[in-house]
Amino acid sequence: MSNFIIQGGNNLQGEIKVAGFKNAATPIMAATLLTEEKVVLHNVPVIEDVKKMIQILSSMGAKVIWLDKNSLEIQNRDIDPSKIDMKLVSTMRSSILLMGALVGRFGKFTIKEPGGCQIGSRPMDTHFMAFEQLGIEVKRDEKDERYFHLEKKRAADEEIVLREFSVTGTENILLASALKQGRVKIKIAAAEPSVQDLCWFLQAMGAEIEGIGTHELTIKGARELKGCQYHIMPDPIETGTFICLAGATNSRFVIKNTAPSFMALEMEKYKEAGLKLDIRYHDKSFSKNYRLADIEVNGKVDIKAVKKIHDMPYPGFAADLIQPFTVLMTQAEGTSLVHDWMYDGRLKYVAELKKMGANIVVSDPHRIVVIGPSPLFGKEITSFDLRAGATLIIAALAASGTSVVSNIYQVDRGYERLDERLAKLGANIKRKGD
Repeated sequence: MSNFIIQGGNNLQGEIKVAGFKNAATPIMAATLLTEEKVVLHNVPVIEDVKKMIQILSSMGAKVIWLDKNSLEIQNRDIDPSKIDMKLVSTMRSSILLMGALVGRFGKFTIKEPGGCQIGSRPMDTHFMAFEQLGIEVKRDEKDERYFHLEKKRAADEEIVLREFSVTGTENILLASALKQGRVKIKIAAAEPSVQDLCWFLQAMGAEIEGIGTHELTIKGARELKGCQYHIMPDPIETGTFICLAGATNSRFVIKNTAPSFMALEMEKYKEAGLKLDIRYHDKSFSKNYRLADIEVNGKVDIKAVKKIHDMPYPGFAADLIQPFTVLMTQAEGTSLVHDWMYDGRLKYVAELKKMGANIVVSDPHRIVVIGPSPLFGKEITSFDLRAGATLIIAALAASGTSVVSNIYQVDRGYERLDERLAKLGANIKRKGD
């Protein structure tokens, strides 16, 4: 198992480029199953979750080729869902999106329960109830409850009401509705950037979608979807993580290839904490739906506590940025209440931060009180999930002394060559192990 060995305390400077959005890449890759024609995806992050999705698609007969460093060609003409690699499916949360894509194209198939980060209860009820409204019957296997049988039985209801603002639930219904489904309205739809990017990709393939960026989507399924070329949007979670890094390490650097329009509330919270952000928009963009920009972050300031921060459905504060923001607050003057209401198992990283010297009180499984500023000291710490891993790397870079961050596979799942990119900023970070 690989570790990161990090010597903290370095001043970071220079430029770091944001990769393609992990949370958009995997649903878009699943969506390629809806056409037999060739699809070329650009700005694809080279991360473990993408590699696994490639393996899953290939196990069914897909032809997948890396054209260059971040461009991927996928052709799903000769697909056999019965050959899907169930072992890989069970290790990856976003494999749940294969349900919508494969039932949308083939009408029936069997899949194993997906895996992923252990960050608390992540029930699939919202997906299954919505599938029922689409006329798709979902049954657990009588002999092995880890398997599900899905089959299209009837015409879809004209209106689908989701039970919550579920991102993957919304994406699954879009995938199941994009082909030969007629007109379907989705209420209580999630509006997160990854949902918007998936919608734009489906439009590029020929689907008609209204209401993108709102909580009510209407999709008219096409008789057939075509191949296309598409650029995956820059990762707003990675952008926010790097902004927190600048503040926590008292550094100043430029974050390139961002899409700040998807981060309005987060930007306000960073400014409330005292960070100075200079946003420089590009003249050209690969998308008509948003503007690209470089952001110069000046973290050489006195960080101020944000009294309360909590995650919300988009356009609220992103759940995946709660943990990095917590590290920023350990370096802030004052007391902050951090409330992660979405997940009941995501506070494991707090014990690691406390081990490093952070003054944090755990109020309940969803709320913590951060009292700062606290000097952090290098320790041996463990990455329990993807976002916790990035958070602990920030803490280690802000700490004095040497830290060893273990289980960095979790980081590799969602951040492309993070150690190499941070080293170019001046971080003393080395990978050790397999």
